[in-house]
Amino acid sequence: MFDTLRDLCLLNGISGDEDSIREYIISRISDKCECKIDNLGNIIALKKGIKTPQNKVLLSAHMDEVGLIVKYINDDGSLKVESVGGVDPGVVFGRQVTVGKNNTDGVIGGVAIHNLSIDERDKAVPFDKLTVDIGAKNRDEAEKAVSLGESVYFKSDFTEFGDGFIKSKAIDDRFGCALLLELIESELEYDTYFTFVVQEEIGLRGAAAAAYTVNPDYAIVIEATTAADIPLSEGEKSVCKCKSGPVVSFMDKSTVYNKELYNLAFETAKENNIPCQTKTMIAGGNDAGAIHISRGGVKTLAVSVPCRYIHSPSCVANKKDMINSLELVKSILIKLYDRQ
Repeated sequence: MFDTLRDLCLLNGISGDEDSIREYIISRISDKCECKIDNLGNIIALKKGIKTPQNKVLLSAHMDEVGLIVKYINDDGSLKVESVGGVDPGVVFGRQVTVGKNNTDGVIGGVAIHNLSIDERDKAVPFDKLTVDIGAKNRDEAEKAVSLGESVYFKSDFTEFGDGFIKSKAIDDRFGCALLLELIESELEYDTYFTFVVQEEIGLRGAAAAAYTVNPDYAIVIEATTAADIPLSEGEKSVCKCKSGPVVSFMDKSTVYNKELYNLAFETAKENNIPCQTKTMIAGGNDAGAIHISRGGVKTLAVSVPCRYIHSPSCVANKKDMINSLELVKSILIKLYDRQ
């Protein structure tokens, strides 16, 4: 699973520009599933098992990552950009990026510190004052390399360090995609639906369409979620902790989760000696927000890996949490197929 995660994280695919991720996934599953690509670009796959279950169960993960988009080219050849997804401008200043189909290298910069007011120096530089420097001397030269509307991707190595930690961009949600691929490439007892969806980071758009098509009875969303177990974050402000197991939420900003499934997840974790935790703040959201209200409603659960510095070029998560997330999802699946 970790080789797959590395492959996926090193690919680029912000919301609305997921082609390279989709092509990779299709290359891995086309001979193992019945699969199709819908009009939005979602992958909808059915992996046949030994049996047909009583309930239709869906596993879903999103392919897109956060990033930036080119909205203007200045006379001096620098690029004006806007965020795609929830990117804090404080985490991007000075970062290396790759721009557009030509994979043009660039660096995010902004107003020099000596040109900032005293008040401005204490704040993150907002996006309207950030630029991307691609080394062009003027607009004409920049336009030969870059066009308006092109994607700007964070440039980040995939690094293993410490006690089982991984640092990379896009762990949210390439981890979910890697977990789904692991299941698809294994032997499944029951027929199971899988969706790899687009545009989660800008409004859960792909999941809304994909869930409507599949029309499942139950759904499990595989995600990454904010872990703030870092200095100066204590008590509830830590939200969840790395190396404490997968995260099962009771509520976030887009979903009040099905209590039956929430309890089932913790019961299943206890039965199988899998560490499991919940979030201590009601924040964020994921594709469950669109899936659970699809058609006549879907009983939905989210299982997430805790991730530090999420939505940045340097997300950090732990391999043990990833393995335990996989084991928990496999164990929950067994209970859902023929649940009354």
